[in-house]
Amino acid sequence: MQAEIPKQLLRDPEQKPGEALFRSILDQNLCQVMEKILQSLTAAGIDFEWRYYKDGNAWLGKATYRKKTVAWISLWENLVKAGFYFTDKTQPGVLELPLDPVIKTLFAEAKPIGKLIPLTLDIKDTTSLPDFVTLINHKKNLA
Repeated sequence: MQAEIPKQLLRDPEQKPGEALFRSILDQNLCQVMEKILQSLTAAGIDFEWRYYKDGNAWLGKATYRKKTVAWISLWENLVKAGFYFTDKTQPGVLELPLDPVIKTLFAEAKPIGKLIPLTLDIKDTTSLPDFVTLINHKKNLA
């Protein structure tokens, strides 16, 4: 039996993401995760805005520092995904960070998309947030 693939949320272009919407569509745990993610970005001096992308038919959160994209955030049924992209030049620095070994292994084995190497965090609860904070601060310092 295959594991069920989570469904991406925030598909309605007329429904701008925000705290009230999160409370109505997310369970309490994921609401807390989103709140902590937004607090972490603010504490790091990283700007964040939601944008609706027609090519993917969904809202994505774009975290930027001095015009450089730090991370992409998307909401799913049971998790929050945070996507980071690195180059061959910056990959070794990421592998030296104090991250969960599973994340490092997946990143080391990731297939590049063009010239960029993706690193996706599936954040299901607050235990994954230290890795998220480590990555946003590292990516910010690359800017």
